Amino acid sequence: MKNIINSVQIDLFKKHIGPFLFCFLTLMFLLLMQFLILHIDKLIGKDIPLSVIIELIFTNLAYMVVLAAPMAVLVATLMAFGKFSELNELTAIRASGIHPLKVITPVMFASLVVCAVLVWFSNDVLPEANHKSRSLFIDIRLQKPGFDLKPNEFYDGIDGYTFLVDEVDNETDSLYGITLFQEPSRTVDRAVIKAKKGLLKAESNELLTLYLVDGNMQKFPSSGGLSRVTIEKNQFDKHRITFDLADLAFEKSDPNRRNRSDRTMNIQSMLVIVDSLKQEIVQQYEKAANNTYTIPNIKYDYEYDEKYILPDTTKQEELLTTGLIVADQLKNKEAQKELFNKTTSDLNNYKATLENSASNILFRTKSINRYLVEIHKKFSIPFACVVFILLGAPIGIMTRKGNFGIAAIISAVILTFYWLSLIQGEKLADRLFVTPFWGMWTFDIVFSSIGILLLIKLSTEVSFSRLFRRS
Repeated sequence: MKNIINSVQIDLFKKHIGPFLFCFLTLMFLLLMQFLILHIDKLIGKDIPLSVIIELIFTNLAYMVVLAAPMAVLVATLMAFGKFSELNELTAIRASGIHPLKVITPVMFASLVVCAVLVWFSNDVLPEANHKSRSLFIDIRLQKPGFDLKPNEFYDGIDGYTFLVDEVDNETDSLYGITLFQEPSRTVDRAVIKAKKGLLKAESNELLTLYLVDGNMQKFPSSGGLSRVTIEKNQFDKHRITFDLADLAFEKSDPNRRNRSDRTMNIQSMLVIVDSLKQEIVQQYEKAANNTYTIPNIKYDYEYDEKYILPDTTKQEELLTTGLIVADQLKNKEAQKELFNKTTSDLNNYKATLENSASNILFRTKSINRYLVEIHKKFSIPFACVVFILLGAPIGIMTRKGNFGIAAIISAVILTFYWLSLIQGEKLADRLFVTPFWGMWTFDIVFSSIGILLLIKLSTEVSFSRLFRRS
């Protein structure tokens, strides 16, 4: 009996390995193609070194691994258990007196191993990869386009100059019908340079020389603040201008000099920040509690101030009847209005202080939730490997189909619900509608429960509908 169980377990485990590797590599390829399609416009036309593009792709493979592994587990589980049921192996082991749950044990253990590896990967590898990728994206976004002249189009990629040419010969680097607008600087005056022909020659990786033939130049020298404009015109047979292309060269910055976000930090670092934010919230509450508003005391403020003492000769009809003890004991309307204005100003200041404290507390609370969401995500997404075994095994058995098409369709439906719940849960947690725990773990808990109920039904032939009808 034990040999039969081991044989079935090994056979079922082997049925998982092939589909898992195939689905994992396929999903990685699809995610990589999606990444390239989304960002190809940021990479082309900027003379970015190939090594930098490869590094950018390599660093972005990290998040693809975290997403692709659980999805591959689901597809492989549906295919393996679908084939297991299609070949009537489940009926055979039941007839042999073997409990169906025993055959799932090796697969479940393997999913726990994958889950543990993904948790480590998400905490130690993924943040660093995200940080380097983010730094490279910033460097690429700041990179200027390369020197690329096109006929009848203005080009201003080089600081201080704007080019306009009628014709470009890419084979000889010759230009025809050249108009060059030179901006003023500390070393040169504003000028408009025209030439019938020109030749581009690269002196080095950072220097480019333009040789002009048969042209003219109009200079506009600085007039030193005078109202009149001076124009200098001259003709030339040959003229040379050298451009510094150092600004166009890609420069890779040090990622360690950039600030880290929640997705570029590990769990330990985020917990430290969460703890400091909680302490700041406590300080804000203490500050708000200590900053209380004190109502003016007539005995203290007005009893010994002749300006506010109410003489017996004051006519009562000249005063405002407020029903307030302090205000009704003042001697005239001006004093009453002054008191009202001062009290209103004090209350407005007190209100502003409380609103500022409430705003600070709300900001820090949202920040705490954002970090806690990322912490829970590092566990909930890897744990989906276990969830998809619990859910995929009974669904695969019930479909009795082990082909890729059926598994892909069912996986697409389940994964759509999974990613929608994950995205919406993150948004609701960030907006404080739900806790980070429920935002990240709702799908895992619900679908694990469904999977466990289906496994119980398949292994014991219990009908839950009968149980509910009896009750």
